[in-house]
Amino acid sequence: MEQKRLGDIATYINGYPFKPEERGTEGLPIVRIQDLTGNTNNLGFYHGDYPKRIEINDGDVLISWSASLGVYIWNRGKALLNQHIFKVVFDKVSVDKQYFVYAVQHKLKEMESKTHGATMKHIVKKDFDNTMIPFPSLQQQAEIAGILSKVEGIIKARQKELSEFDYLIKARFVEMFGTVDHNIYGFPIDTFDNISKELFAGGDKPSDCVQYMDADHPYPVYANGYEREGLQGYSATNRVNQASVTVSARETIGYCFVRNAGFTPTVRLITVVPNSRVSVVYIKYAIDTMDIIGSGSSQAQLTVPEFRNTRILVPPFGLQEKFVRFVAQIERSTSFINNSLNESQLIFNSLMKEYFDRW
Repeated sequence: MEQKRLGDIATYINGYPFKPEERGTEGLPIVRIQDLTGNTNNLGFYHGDYPKRIEINDGDVLISWSASLGVYIWNRGKALLNQHIFKVVFDKVSVDKQYFVYAVQHKLKEMESKTHGATMKHIVKKDFDNTMIPFPSLQQQAEIAGILSKVEGIIKARQKELSEFDYLIKARFVEMFGTVDHNIYGFPIDTFDNISKELFAGGDKPSDCVQYMDADHPYPVYANGYEREGLQGYSATNRVNQASVTVSARETIGYCFVRNAGFTPTVRLITVVPNSRVSVVYIKYAIDTMDIIGSGSSQAQLTVPEFRNTRILVPPFGLQEKFVRFVAQIERSTSFINNSLNESQLIFNSLMKEYFDRW
């Protein structure tokens, strides 16, 4: 199987280093890495003359080569490219665009091992150009891209279904209870301090846990509200022995997760063990409707005193239980979708390795 260097397939045009004072409210959007990753909605605009080479349009392939590596097909209209992003110009050989995107996407992990920089990691252009990808015939490229696109389409459909179910639960919550700021049913309002049996921050340090579960370390240790990404290892300490809600106190402030008995949080989490007035499922979705903002000059974080004083609606427990039953019904459906999503992702990953690692 023939292979080609990325540098021999296309030309890669770097974006323009727009200055903060050049970002305004009129003109063409300035596309930064965070605009591609979805980490911000704060688009800036530029009104004035610009080099034609930094203009992007629907269908252009973009590659972020600094901080967050990624490959994207742009589809949001005419815009201008900021620095640290390549626009790909296919001017050297005939190549299937979608095949190229999948090939580069697969090679990003290899590229990450070659990143440079102490503060903001980036790929050196020479290393990028020298990265090799399999280069079958144009027909084979199209066939491979078509297969991967079908599987990816299934993955996106499952993700959309899960997102819609999540929205349905949150909409049902607001319909049944309202919010603290719009208490349409006149429910009592109290603080987290008064609806908690326990409320505390921290637990084990990630460095204190072991990587694998064993008889002496049976309890998972979590560093944030995420179920999989937040798992740090396993501890001998069972810090929480009943159902609770963990709330991210740093970075993804306010993201929360319901956990059953038998785990240990870390310093990045605030844990709420509710008293008999509220259920853990109700607390989780109540927090989801709140705009919780941390404090701090350098790195924002949510403190225990701030959280203790945060207000929460306290509707009748029977009404909460009705909502919990609704959530359980939805979760039975999402469990099936999650299994299908995981299987589809495994198939996609396996195909990517087969197509781009076997040569």
